Amino acid sequence: MTLRLIRREARGDLPLLACLAVLVLVLTALCAWAPAVAGRQEDRALQQRVDAAQAQAPLISLSATPEVFNTTPPAVDMAGLLAAGGTFTEQLHGPAARRLTFAGGAGYDYNQASLTAPQPPGPAHTSTELAISYLPSAGAHVRYVGGHAPADLTPAGTAPQIGLSQATARALGVRVGSRLTLEFPATPAVQDAPPHATLLVSGVYRPTSAADDGFWAGRETLDQPLRHPAERSAGTVLAVRGLVGLDAADLLSGAGVGGPRVTWHLRADLSGAALDQARALAGPLSHYSAELSGDRCQGADWITGDISCHVGGQATGPLLVTDFLTPLLTTFTAQDHQARALAAFAVDALAAVALATVAVAVRLLLRRRHAHLRLQRARGASTTRLVLLRCAVAWPVVLIAAALGWAAGRALAPAGTSGAPLPVPAAVAAAVVALVVPLMTWSAVREPRRPGRLRRSRRRTAVGRRVVLESTVLLAAAAGVVALRSQGPDGILGAVPVLVALAVVLVLLRVYPLVLRLVLRQIRRGRGTVGFVGTARAAHDAPATGLALFVLVLTLGTAVFGGLVQRTIGDGAATGAAWTAGADASATVAGTVAPVPGDATSGGTSGGIRTAVQRLRTFELVGQADGAVVAPVAVVTVDPRQLAAVAPKSPLAGALLSKLAVPPGSRIGADATLPSFLSPDLRASERTGGFTSTVLAPGQRSVNLVLKPVATLTAAELRDPLLGPVTARLPAGTPLLITTAAAEPVMPDQSSGTTVLLLKSGGPAAAGAPALRAEAARALGPLARIQVRSAALGTLREDGLTRGLATIYTTGSILAALFGLLALALELTLTSPERGRTTSYLRTLGLGGGAAATLHFLQLLPLAVASAVGGALLGLLVPRLMAGTLDLRQFTGGPAQPALRTDYSLTLALVLGVTALILAAAATETVLARRRRLGAVLRLA
Repeated sequence: MTLRLIRREARGDLPLLACLAVLVLVLTALCAWAPAVAGRQEDRALQQRVDAAQAQAPLISLSATPEVFNTTPPAVDMAGLLAAGGTFTEQLHGPAARRLTFAGGAGYDYNQASLTAPQPPGPAHTSTELAISYLPSAGAHVRYVGGHAPADLTPAGTAPQIGLSQATARALGVRVGSRLTLEFPATPAVQDAPPHATLLVSGVYRPTSAADDGFWAGRETLDQPLRHPAERSAGTVLAVRGLVGLDAADLLSGAGVGGPRVTWHLRADLSGAALDQARALAGPLSHYSAELSGDRCQGADWITGDISCHVGGQATGPLLVTDFLTPLLTTFTAQDHQARALAAFAVDALAAVALATVAVAVRLLLRRRHAHLRLQRARGASTTRLVLLRCAVAWPVVLIAAALGWAAGRALAPAGTSGAPLPVPAAVAAAVVALVVPLMTWSAVREPRRPGRLRRSRRRTAVGRRVVLESTVLLAAAAGVVALRSQGPDGILGAVPVLVALAVVLVLLRVYPLVLRLVLRQIRRGRGTVGFVGTARAAHDAPATGLALFVLVLTLGTAVFGGLVQRTIGDGAATGAAWTAGADASATVAGTVAPVPGDATSGGTSGGIRTAVQRLRTFELVGQADGAVVAPVAVVTVDPRQLAAVAPKSPLAGALLSKLAVPPGSRIGADATLPSFLSPDLRASERTGGFTSTVLAPGQRSVNLVLKPVATLTAAELRDPLLGPVTARLPAGTPLLITTAAAEPVMPDQSSGTTVLLLKSGGPAAAGAPALRAEAARALGPLARIQVRSAALGTLREDGLTRGLATIYTTGSILAALFGLLALALELTLTSPERGRTTSYLRTLGLGGGAAATLHFLQLLPLAVASAVGGALLGLLVPRLMAGTLDLRQFTGGPAQPALRTDYSLTLALVLGVTALILAAAATETVLARRRRLGAVLRLA
């Protein structure tokens, strides 16, 4: 074997070697480029979640209580203690130390103290409890309308300053310049009597509309005072909160008040390769609390006996780490795993199509070299020599293409992402292509077996092997489906749809020749020859077109499946956004409060906006039949007419309107029976009777409620978007009861309750998102958490995992279609001589040009129909097989798995495209056949 011989062989195989080079180049380039692009999408998705979570609340917080009684007199340096938060990242080493930074938003909170003077005006209160906080971030959320903010450095000899909200100042009956006398709890084992301190009201504020970052979550008492029944005596407790300056803790410690709870916040910075950074951070975070305590805490405090720690030179109690970042990362990891499993179908399908295209290219190469190989064989060339000659021609091309593809993929891949190039899959892809050449060459040139068996026995052996092979494929596909449904999708089981596609192709190869033979029986009775010959030729060539059929079916099925996933996610995202917002928008505020009166909240419209109010309370119910106690139960009061105006097509609103509606303006008395809708779990706890509940109203006598079930909420009604904002405030599994808003006068207000305002934009000039936000803030105040459906929908659609999945399926479908087009062209080129020979025979017998064109179409039409039917069937069948494990809720939100939505327009377009492609090939063959002269026709015949 000489270099000259290799060059001569390569020149003859140049077109097909170029096809192999393109396939290898694309595959290796994808192995280098695609992981980086996918990693960038994952990084964006994780950054979106981390940024959204940190906008609502800090993800990592540390807290401790300073010891003020270990010095004489008691003292604490609060400025130095808060600044020491910057040293908490010293226990984190390596990349983790750079991803957690001190947020600088440290503050402190005192437990509630009793207000002894002045006494609040109005209804008598058993006691008044005032909690004070130092919150540096409060300046962006409040605006002082009287006085000024508490000073961080109080002049010597003056009392600590405090700022109160307008509602709190009105409830306490104080103004700027008033003094508040507080009695703080005594420190055990240190003080015999509670210490007292005096605070000076320096200013009165009111909240601004800057409530989007979750500042007010859990801090509602900074604005609105709460009233709740006293625990051990009759009466009402007034609970309020105020803001103090930085040095208030220093002054209070000098007055003998125990240390406050100091809180430091750490901020996670996951920019760039966010997923890799999160993985590097997960390990240190798991033992961060133990390492921090081991470094900062030694022994026990001599006064309290608790563990004593030191922060910034200050003695403190135990350090408590609150970590919300780790659960967020765990949830994202599960979602990312699901997204990767869905993407595996597109990746595996693309790999299978590429491998089939390689097989078709090598098969065509060997078919073109068939006569040459037979001649070399006749001249004494061994099988090994022929195989090595093919390898010497093809392997350099494969290696060069693999190197160029890898270099191009590395050059195009984005830098700084969590995705790394995959050299092993690239090497495997190049090795598989390289091995296909010698294996198929050996199969084509190997010596035939010695004649010794009858032809019938050989035929039986071939049939038996085919049956065994097909049975193995069908059993493997069935086993893969069972494993997929039991274990869920993962990287390995992502190849199951490819096995299903292979099984579908095998079934088609068995079925559609039988269908063609049935058609032949009908055509044989006619006088036409073209139809009979074309159909017979198509039935005869069916096994030879198996690879082309497999490529077309898998390509079309992948595209249909991708369209189904995207359509399901798109429709499900709209449902999830509606569930999040409840209507066009919703506003949620703590407490069972009354919205500010206005046109919209009084049943009319304001700027084309309609509203409905839902109030959530938590009661303990007692079954009338068996006396069983069910607690806690979420009780929602609604006006069915308002709900029907906000959501006219809602099944829940229609059901409530038919059975809960009362005449306008009517009220239900304290002894009346309240009609109610029950959730199925609550109905199961009391199957025959109703429920009673005894609730306490602040400053009033107890109220006895009788709740009569009139219907049970169906699954569709429980998933109605109108309940979305309400159920978001409830722990999973909480029983639900819905009753009429006419019963609200007999129900006590609860500080732990929730008020939800639903808003619908309607009328000829529908209000946009800014108008909805403005109306919600006007009705419920700046503390309301506002959700707009259009904004929630935009967030779901812009999610990094969703966009990444769409990118993978779009890219995979385009590349698979290009590979499939190449495979189809090669397969048709491979089988074209047989069809041309048949046409030439008939043309020598007088067949006309139009009849020849019809013959070409008839020979390829069954392949087009089988490909379209098989691909559409595969794309529709695979999601149904994966229905139990195909969890798309992470992409759509909402309470339930979104229903699978087939994109029929895309499916129809793909089917028509595949059919048109094959028929275009038939037209091309017809044009080429017409250009043949008589001599060429006679040679083919």
